[in-house]
Amino acid sequence: MKRIILLTALILSFKGFSQNITLKVEITGYKSNKGMAYIAVYKSEQEFLKKPTIGKIVKIENNKAVVIFNDLPKGEYAISSYHDENGNGKLDTNFMGIPKEDYAVSNNAKGFMSAPKYKDAKFIAKESKTITMKI
Repeated sequence: MKRIILLTALILSFKGFSQNITLKVEITGYKSNKGMAYIAVYKSEQEFLKKPTIGKIVKIENNKAVVIFNDLPKGEYAISSYHDENGNGKLDTNFMGIPKEDYAVSNNAKGFMSAPKYKDAKFIAKESKTITMKI
């Protein structure tokens, strides 16, 4: 009986040392609730704005989008999001590649004559947290 209690205590104690976190992302400032919000999480500079680690598509309600990413390993990340207002499944750009639909990046990073940089958008997630971005 003592072994069962000890084993149970050990299992429960390891659960408290979980290496994974929950990341809640709140994006505000949408001009309308029309369309969907695309949110992507990246774990490296090489993947940033190219190949997301994980992504979700959510409805916009009250000019705000909220998404929760569960069970992410602790580490360095960056987030991007865009408002697919016309529902075509992509970020529309003009002939020069400048986005015609609203977008946001973690740390509210902005690019100058180019897309935002990973170094400006990255953050460390050591514990579960909420990231707020403005579209």
